Amino acid sequence: MTSYAAVPFRHGLLSISAAAVAWGVGGAVAALLLRTSGLGPVAVCCWRFGVAALCLALLPSGERGGGRRGAAVLTGLGLAVSQCAYFGSVQYAGLGLGTLITIGAGPVLTSLGGHLLLGERLTGRAVAAVVPALGGLALLVAAPAAGPRPALGVALAVLAGAGQSGLTLWARGGGSARASTGAFTTGLLCLLPFAAAQGVLPTAGNPAVTGGALLFLGTVPTLLAYRWYFSGLTAVPGTTASVLVLLEPATAAVIGVLFLGEPFTAALVAGSALLLAAIAALARA
Repeated sequence: MTSYAAVPFRHGLLSISAAAVAWGVGGAVAALLLRTSGLGPVAVCCWRFGVAALCLALLPSGERGGGRRGAAVLTGLGLAVSQCAYFGSVQYAGLGLGTLITIGAGPVLTSLGGHLLLGERLTGRAVAAVVPALGGLALLVAAPAAGPRPALGVALAVLAGAGQSGLTLWARGGGSARASTGAFTTGLLCLLPFAAAQGVLPTAGNPAVTGGALLFLGTVPTLLAYRWYFSGLTAVPGTTASVLVLLEPATAAVIGVLFLGEPFTAALVAGSALLLAAIAALARA
């Protein structure tokens, strides 16, 4: 069985941070696709998993990130639920708010779950990082929403956050969570019937731009980012990882303001600053 080699703590921090930034950029690409391609959230997820599974299938067998079939199925189901709900939250609540709510549940759910289920100690350093992170998220959530149905978007974001926290706790608890061909294929097969009913082919926009965006979405924020993330979890506690992942909403918020015309407010600036302060505290430690 192919597995990720254990990595040093600092390398784990860098791996998870890189994954978080990639996810933030991926959320922006997904928001662009939802606006311009005629694809819905489920169809975008299908393309994302399909591209990732195809890329892994074309690699030499030693690089596919294999594992037990049951673990691949569970990982794929978790990814399907969390990512489909996340893209729905982006569509209905906007990129900034959808991403922030999704990731904002991470520090709380992962910290409590790690303490109650895995026996991870809640250190003063972890609490000191989580508190300003939650304060920053509170400010960001108070900012105006950019989507048409904020309440539905927030509900989907909470579901996405719960799914992501579950994957994190499972991987930290010894589960074989892997960015494998089987996991991405499972996610694709789970979502394909719903995508077929919704429409799986683009109906608008520039075909070259849409194709490039789907290819990027399936490789960098999906295939590579999840491999970085699960590799980093071999060295980084779940609570620390959940705070580092807050780089994702900070990245998404900046992109949403600069390129997607989402509101720019004092709450956005202050909230992002608190998030980055929490990450800096972990990096110094």
